[in-house]
Amino acid sequence: MWWKRVAGSTWRWLYPGLRIKRWLLLAAIGFGVLLLGFALLLGPKLAFAFGRLMRPLLQALPGSVYSGLLMILGLVLLILGLHQAVVSIREALLHNRLTGNNKPLIELIFTRRYLENGPRVVTIGGGTGLSVLLRDLKLYTSNLTAVVTVTDDGGSSGRLRGELGILPPGDIRSCLLALADTEPVMEKLFDHRFTAGSGLAGHSFGNLLIVAMAEMFGFQEAVRLFGRVLAIRGRVYPVTLDLVQLEAVDVQGNLTRGQSILYHQEGPLKRISLVPDRVKPLPEVLEAIDRANVIVLGPGSLFTSIIPNLLVPGIVEAIVKARAPVFYICNVATQQGETTGFSAADHVQALLEHSSPDLLDYIVVNSDLTISKEGLAFLKHHGSALVQPSYQDLRKMNSRVISAPLLDHKQVTRHDGRRLARLIMDHALPPRRRSWTGRWEERLQHRRAGRQAEARQKAPISASGGGG
Repeated sequence: MWWKRVAGSTWRWLYPGLRIKRWLLLAAIGFGVLLLGFALLLGPKLAFAFGRLMRPLLQALPGSVYSGLLMILGLVLLILGLHQAVVSIREALLHNRLTGNNKPLIELIFTRRYLENGPRVVTIGGGTGLSVLLRDLKLYTSNLTAVVTVTDDGGSSGRLRGELGILPPGDIRSCLLALADTEPVMEKLFDHRFTAGSGLAGHSFGNLLIVAMAEMFGFQEAVRLFGRVLAIRGRVYPVTLDLVQLEAVDVQGNLTRGQSILYHQEGPLKRISLVPDRVKPLPEVLEAIDRANVIVLGPGSLFTSIIPNLLVPGIVEAIVKARAPVFYICNVATQQGETTGFSAADHVQALLEHSSPDLLDYIVVNSDLTISKEGLAFLKHHGSALVQPSYQDLRKMNSRVISAPLLDHKQVTRHDGRRLARLIMDHALPPRRRSWTGRWEERLQHRRAGRQAEARQKAPISASGGGG
C-alpha cells in the first residue's frame, strides 16, 4: 500500500546520526527565540512575566535592546540550523546526481552517515582478489584504503608502462571500480576493452583514461580524480610511485624477471625481490597504516600481488608498528607458476620469510573443500587445486587461525566476498552493541549486495586474473 511506503520512509527520518534533526531542532529553537524577542518588544505583560526569570539582565539593558538581542540571536540560530540541514541534504543529492543512482533521499543520507562512522580499514594487495573483497567491505565502511602493487608488466598495463613509462594502471583501476558507488553501466564502460585497432586493441577504456589524466596532472593526482569521478567509498594508493619489476627464483634455482613471465612458469616460486630494490613508499600509505583500525593482506596472488608491497622499504616496519590487528587472507586455490602444491602453511611461511615473523595476528583460511565436478575440472585444466588448510602446521606460527567456508562455488578460484567481508568485520573490532539503526542499515546493505552478487555470478566459472 502507498501509505505504508510513505509511513516507512517518513519514520526513517527519526534515525539518529543523520545530522539533520539536530540542525532542524536548532532552527526551531532559533525561530522560538525570534518570536520571543518580538513578543517582548510588543507585549509589556509578557515582558514582565519573562523578566522575573531574566531580571538581572533586564535591569542592565533597556527592554528594546534586550528584545533586539533576542531577535538577532533567534535569527542567527534559525539561519544556521536551516543552512546546515540543507548542506546535509545537498551532499546526498549531489552524490546521487554524480553516481546516477535513484535511491530515496533518506537512504542516501543515512548510508552516507553510517559508513562515515565505520572503522578505518587498510587492504594491501592487487589484482582481482583484492577488488572482490573491496566490493563487499565498502558496505560496512567508507574509511577504506586500498594499497595496490605496481609490478604488473603484462596486458594493457604492461604495454602502457613500456610505451609511456608510467605506473601500470590495471590493478588500480580494478580497485577503484570495486569501491565505486555508480550505476553498473559506468563500471562496464571503464572496464570495456577495445577489440579493434592496431593501437587500441586489448586496452581498457579505464586504463586509457587514467593514463590521459596522469599526463595532465601526474599519476597520483590522476588516481584521486578518477576516484572522484566514480564517487568511490575510500581511497586507492599505489604502494610506490617508482617503476619497479619483479625478479623471482623458483625452487629449482631458475631466475626470472617480469611478473607476466611468472604466470608461464611451472613453479613454485621460492623467493622474489624488487628491481630496483631501493624505492620509496608513498607517504600517504604509511600514514594510512599508522591510523588503521584493521589491516588486511590479500586475498590475491601471493608472490605477484601481496609480497611485492611488503618488499617496499618501510611498509613492513609500519605494519609491525601499527596498533591495528593484521589479517592475512590465504588464497582458496593454488596458482600455477607461483604456488603449485602449496598448503595454507606454505603460503604463510613464504609471506613471513619475505617480511617479519611478527607480521600477522590472524590467518584466515577456507574450510570448504567440496566442489562440483565442473569446478574440479576447471581447477585441473588451469593447473590449480584447492589450498589445504594444514591446521596443525598453521598453529605453530604464533598467529590465530580463523577457519570458515569462504569458497565461491560460482568462481572456484575466488573467495565469497560477502562472507569474507563479514568475517573480517566480526573479528576486527572488539565486540560492541549495535544499535537498531545499525542493524537496519546492515540488512539494507546486504540485500543490495545480494542483488549485485547475483548479477556478477551469472558469469561462467573463471579464474582470478590480473588487472591488465
